[in-house]
Amino acid sequence: MIPTPDLSHLKSEDYKHVYEPAEDTFILLDALEEDADELRRSKPLICLEIGSGSGCVSAFAGAILGPSAPLYLTTDINPYACRATRATGRQNRVPIEPILTSLTGPLRRRLRHAVDIMLFNPPYVPTDTDEADDAQQRANIAGAWAGGHDGMEVTNTLLDQVESLLSAKGRFYLVAVKQNDIHGICQRMLSQHGLKGETVLQRRAGREHLYVLKFTRQSSNP
Repeated sequence: MIPTPDLSHLKSEDYKHVYEPAEDTFILLDALEEDADELRRSKPLICLEIGSGSGCVSAFAGAILGPSAPLYLTTDINPYACRATRATGRQNRVPIEPILTSLTGPLRRRLRHAVDIMLFNPPYVPTDTDEADDAQQRANIAGAWAGGHDGMEVTNTLLDQVESLLSAKGRFYLVAVKQNDIHGICQRMLSQHGLKGETVLQRRAGREHLYVLKFTRQSSNP
């Protein structure tokens, strides 16, 4: 087993501002570990995490791939999260470069068809649209969970950007819950963007039914 990244440098005060790793985080770690051999064989050059929060997921990717293999980039709208991500990278000896921006921000043009691994544990909890909009505008911890109508308002924006970022061998891992319409997400990504989706893992966590979906180009090889 690949150990969970060391987060001992983050204290209770930090988690007032930054999302604390929970079951949705851990199912994504488990999905990456399940694909670890394939990820290593693909020899990725760029790993991009959207909404990095504590930095736990990117640090875990670094544990799989090695600290000097790909370039580890992250984005988050929350400045506290960017600082926590950088600190988590240092704590785990993974050189993570956090960027304070919404979703892919200025990276979209620079990284066109260049991202080999893309990771997103989005705000997927269904809420009022106003609540989701307010959370994004305030760029605070609520932005980590308030997902608007069907929990998909933020995710929908990112889904339209994925194809333009993924390399020929790229993989996009997305955390979702049953209410997000898993089948609908996969159909949309295939019909609109030509990306093939599959469920890597699913499990129940309290009242939530969590999924990790993986999207690749139809011509990509495992």
